[in-house]
Amino acid sequence: MKKATLLSVGVTTFFYMLCGCTGYAAFRDLSPVNLLTGFGFYNPFWHLDIANAAIVIHLVGAYQVYCQPLFALVEKTASEKFPDSKFTTKDIKISIPGFRTYNLNLFRLVWRTCFVMITTLISMLLPFFNDIFRLLGALGFWPLTIYFPVEMYISQKKMPKWSTTWLCLQVLSIACLVITIAAAAGSIAGIVLDLKSYTSFSTGY
Repeated sequence: MKKATLLSVGVTTFFYMLCGCTGYAAFRDLSPVNLLTGFGFYNPFWHLDIANAAIVIHLVGAYQVYCQPLFALVEKTASEKFPDSKFTTKDIKISIPGFRTYNLNLFRLVWRTCFVMITTLISMLLPFFNDIFRLLGALGFWPLTIYFPVEMYISQKKMPKWSTTWLCLQVLSIACLVITIAAAAGSIAGIVLDLKSYTSFSTGY
């Protein structure tokens, strides 16, 4: 697990830094948001199609992973609050030839469908996807990627306060907090600029 995590984070960091650093070195602030189409080149089409398909696969998978805790919380709360309701607790068994019996829960079907529809509607109302995505990424970066893992590591290793390792980890955490605040401020500034030319259900290209 440790090797797999190290390899995946290392490869991801390498490609992100490669795109970010080379793009900024070549174009500075004029670097386009979309490196594939930002220069006005749309050929070869198959290249763009593969890139867009990869983005869809990535986001659909991430959406499912991040939404599962919320789905589980709402469904557990509903079943505890309405234990006698067949709508929330009863499973309908559906036989699928060649596969095992599938248990369909009507509440789960309705709730998850409504949630996806609402989040899709909200995303369509926000045409400046990149700025919103940057803001969410900035807000989630420090607490989820730095602060909690560092504090768990310190607690697990029973690290004494003011030791060299403890100080280094705290400096790392504070430095990443500053980066997070700066990134969030930049994202908010981008959203404010986008709101000046905001049109519902439209895209910026």
